[in-house]
Amino acid sequence: MKDAKVLKNSYYDSVTLMSTTVQIKKDLGLNDLVMFMGTDMNKDMIKSVGLYHESLDEAKPNDLMLAIDMQETIENWVDEVIQRLNSKKKTDTVKGEQKLTSIHQAKDVLDANIAVISVPGIYAAHEAFKALDDNMHVMMFSDNVSVEDEIKLKDYAIQKDLLVMGPDCGTAIINGKGLCFANQVKRGSIGLVAASGTGLQEVTVIIDRFGGGITQAIGVGGRDLSEAVGGKMMLKGLDALDEDEDTKVIVLISKPPHQTVLDKIKERLMHVTKPVVLCLLDAHLDEKIDQVTFVSTLTDAAIESLKLIGIKTPDLLAFDDQLKDQIKKNKQRFMPSQTKIKGLFCGGTLTAETLSILRPLVKKVTSNVAKKTDEKMKDPRISDGHNLVDLGDDIFTQGKPHPMIEPTIRIDRILQEAKNPETAVILLDFELGLGSHEDPVGITLSGIEDAKKIAAKENRALAFVGYVCGTEQDAQGLRKSENLLKNAGVIVAKTNAQAAVIAASLVSEVK
Repeated sequence: MKDAKVLKNSYYDSVTLMSTTVQIKKDLGLNDLVMFMGTDMNKDMIKSVGLYHESLDEAKPNDLMLAIDMQETIENWVDEVIQRLNSKKKTDTVKGEQKLTSIHQAKDVLDANIAVISVPGIYAAHEAFKALDDNMHVMMFSDNVSVEDEIKLKDYAIQKDLLVMGPDCGTAIINGKGLCFANQVKRGSIGLVAASGTGLQEVTVIIDRFGGGITQAIGVGGRDLSEAVGGKMMLKGLDALDEDEDTKVIVLISKPPHQTVLDKIKERLMHVTKPVVLCLLDAHLDEKIDQVTFVSTLTDAAIESLKLIGIKTPDLLAFDDQLKDQIKKNKQRFMPSQTKIKGLFCGGTLTAETLSILRPLVKKVTSNVAKKTDEKMKDPRISDGHNLVDLGDDIFTQGKPHPMIEPTIRIDRILQEAKNPETAVILLDFELGLGSHEDPVGITLSGIEDAKKIAAKENRALAFVGYVCGTEQDAQGLRKSENLLKNAGVIVAKTNAQAAVIAASLVSEVK
């Protein structure tokens, strides 16, 4: 039975809705549940999953839309859903916290200097302009903001000597405080600017793990380095860190920018007074620039930045004897048909880094994050050959939470790959920290175990390789998470890059 309901003037932020959908669905024994604010785009998303009802036509952007598919009729199902939603909101609210209704009011009460914007995209720019008018930096978690509005916001911010991080900026660490998806890392002397969320997380956690620390980690949004936007905030962030007394080393992280933007960055780097590590994933830089170290992987970005502050790291791609033994034993258990790697990622940039690393190590690897036509998966939902799938792609998240928030949505794909006779290795990433699921590893273990049973019925054995992006200070705990994986027979890597090399070694194609 399907039903739908509009709750007038009932605003819930997208993170709350995404993070509670799966649990509410499970608690109530539902076939499906979607919860969105009443924007036209969200109505289209409900239509795409087959739960739309004409009663939702009346919904306005500040109204909550609920659409449900029940096995059996549940009386007062709306009350049940709202009760659980409000329970989550109450749990997340600090005792004694004052309810504020506008950015201006929050500025006056909290003496804030930064505003985090998480409202539907059609309203995000308006709220961001309000914050800039109040002389606050802006982090825009919201997406679906027009390029024109992004350019206007960033031009206005530059006039006022302020930052606009985003839109669609998922990670930042400002003055030691993690914003949105971020890890708990030590303060230190390395500052970062990144157009990548999980890329920023990966570099900061490696720096933390080996005794380094962060001054600021500034996200700029994935579109900042496009030709249209022109790298406005990447350049602004670079200048800010160059002027910051506490920052001794600067790290810039991005997928390859548009050539016109790269030229601007290179020109600016010639005048920076501090050493810089420039990490452009899957790119090459022929010319040398004084005080600039160019790298093409996230691991190397962390290693080089640590080296510049006097911290030497071990070879993070090296295999110790225990790891070599694990690889050998797993390879011996494969059937002849098992020759392929299946990477199932929550982090888009970690997917891209893995593609870059595997390209010279295995024959024909494809991905839904690939830029090259011959490396693009025809359909990310269908497995064929060596595949690296970013499960945070829009094709997987329409009507569903992001897998970093709700990892159980990855389990179905793990089981799908387990049924494929060509699957040898299933490669998984796990992101800890603020914004992520409270136990992303623990909630995935049942899927790993079930996948092994599926393969065993056909006399096959699967090798699982996992990487945990996090720190011991994160609420989920790095050591605890890694031990859970090890106890489940998963090969645990030190970095995302090492996980890629381990996977390649398991299919015997390392050159």
